[in-house]
Amino acid sequence: MNALIFAAGKGERMRPLTERTPKALLEVRGKPLIEYHIAALKRAGILRIVINTGWLGEQLPQRLGTGERFGVDIRYSHEGPEPLETGGGMRRALALLGADPFIATNADIYTDFDYARLSVPVGLAHLVLIDNPPHHPRGDFAFDGERVHVCGSRRLTFAGIGVYRPELISHFPDGRYPLAPILKEAMDFGIVTGEHFCGAWTDVGTPERLAGLNANV
Repeated sequence: MNALIFAAGKGERMRPLTERTPKALLEVRGKPLIEYHIAALKRAGILRIVINTGWLGEQLPQRLGTGERFGVDIRYSHEGPEPLETGGGMRRALALLGADPFIATNADIYTDFDYARLSVPVGLAHLVLIDNPPHHPRGDFAFDGERVHVCGSRRLTFAGIGVYRPELISHFPDGRYPLAPILKEAMDFGIVTGEHFCGAWTDVGTPERLAGLNANV
């Protein structure tokens, strides 16, 4: 499989840190967040990585290059200063990802998740869910066996990691839109599966969380 790393967001909650630096290049212990994902994907045998770029996006290829020093092949899906959100960003990147299922992950998370655990989904998508963090106590989705649904007795939080078939989004037009409503519609048809991950995971969404991560990692 190939992989997509979402790195186009403006990082508005991270300001002032993201006024001059894209969120994906903010550092944890001297290393940009996105480089942890690149290394983890490489360990899992993923050698083609597509990174979507938006806000201050020119800094990503300047820092990461073609991926040669990481032992991977990095391609860039450029969106311009106004990011296309997760749905539009994924749709734009399909031309670089190819026709097979692919992994997608958010650049702004810090985790020890092993991407080698992921395989081709039975349906159109397979999502990784985690226990609800303090800043998101209501969760996002619930399990019904292996299937993921919007409603349920125990809702968990989407980790920002998943495997997707291109057919999930290939029929949508190029444009700006979120991925969540598309996933929810697929859930209504019972074609989204998931797994519960209990390892280390942090949504590095604010300067306080970044500082806390740097203090404790």
